[in-house]
Amino acid sequence: MDHFLYRDGALYAEDVPLTDIAAAVGTPFYVYSTATLLRHFQLFDEALEGTDHLVCYAMKAASNQAILRTLAQAGAGMDVVSMGEYLRAKAAGVPGEKIVFSGVGKTAEEIRVALEGGVRQFNVESEPEMEAINTVALSLGKVAPITIRVNPDVDAKTHAKIATGKSENKFGIPIARASAVYAHAAALPGLQVVGIDVHIGSQLTDLAPFEAAYQKVADLTERLRAEGHDIRRLDLGGGLGIPYTRSNEAPPLPLDYGALIKRTLGHLGCEIEIEPGRLIAGNAGLMVSRVIYVKSGEGRDFLILDGAMNDLIRPAMYDAHHDIVPVIEPEPGVEPQPYDIVGPVCETGDTFAKGRLMPPLAAGDLVAFRSAGAYGAVMSSEYNTRPLIPEVLVNGDQFAVIRARPSFDEIINRDTIPVWL
Repeated sequence: MDHFLYRDGALYAEDVPLTDIAAAVGTPFYVYSTATLLRHFQLFDEALEGTDHLVCYAMKAASNQAILRTLAQAGAGMDVVSMGEYLRAKAAGVPGEKIVFSGVGKTAEEIRVALEGGVRQFNVESEPEMEAINTVALSLGKVAPITIRVNPDVDAKTHAKIATGKSENKFGIPIARASAVYAHAAALPGLQVVGIDVHIGSQLTDLAPFEAAYQKVADLTERLRAEGHDIRRLDLGGGLGIPYTRSNEAPPLPLDYGALIKRTLGHLGCEIEIEPGRLIAGNAGLMVSRVIYVKSGEGRDFLILDGAMNDLIRPAMYDAHHDIVPVIEPEPGVEPQPYDIVGPVCETGDTFAKGRLMPPLAAGDLVAFRSAGAYGAVMSSEYNTRPLIPEVLVNGDQFAVIRARPSFDEIINRDTIPVWL
């Protein structure tokens, strides 16, 4: 569910008309619902009720500090994959003991910053990384808590670019080598092995791949314990998908996901960590854009928007679908017509949808891209010297700009001209 509903003929974010936000900040912009963010976090927290657990929000999905603080105040930990994300989480008030540091290419500087600032654990992806963490920890007189990410060779049956649990993917160590790698870790004095990490991909719409992976993790836990390792924490990653279309069959509910975790791993007595991102943020955000022109082409009509692929790259990168709806609700009985919905960037790839049925629209009309809260603003760029668009957070009948649109002067003045020019 989300809190973006039509009321009196206009689309609202909670109790705020999107037309009011557009008038205040201009278009395009992202808008997030506090109520939806909190509800989605609570669904995961409630799904693991009765177990020792921590829900760590995967902040790569949407990393504005206002979103992080909203979730942290509700009890969430954070899953970070870079020093920038780590520092952003700390700036938002998240304590180090609730920050999990993931990612396949942690540098010595990132490791040092996290150890000095406090970290719940490093999710280790390789033996060279393990050695690097050990070296940095010893240089600081510290012991680094780690889990080791195992690759279970499970097909998540998702988009190839976001699958992470197959043997050919770059993530983790082969599960067949786990005993040797854990023995190596146990011999390094700067490391404390606390558990196992696994993450098989993103936007999963079926629980079967999770079950296959978690059964392998359960077997591995018992084997490693028999070999003398104190496995007390299981980091299960994230990946549960969201419905990007209103007509599609809904993905599994967090409650069903939690029941699967309890059924496959509950007997081990381990603390459970999960790291949802997309399901918390995805349907909690919209991108709102304005029609610049309606153009008639050869056998097709185009809606040319002021939003572009640099603002929302998922359709261009992943052929991703987003429902696109008018902000002003059409009158009953209005016949929809097909449009190619595009942005103004000089790339054919700057296309959001082809032949999408929409009510007749005109220049100046507002449209909203649903399910744009995850991997929207965080993947945006200033391609074509187009300013990053504002982010807005709604809470009831209030809204605030949580990232302002930069001016062209601010963008251009970041450049430095060499002395010889």
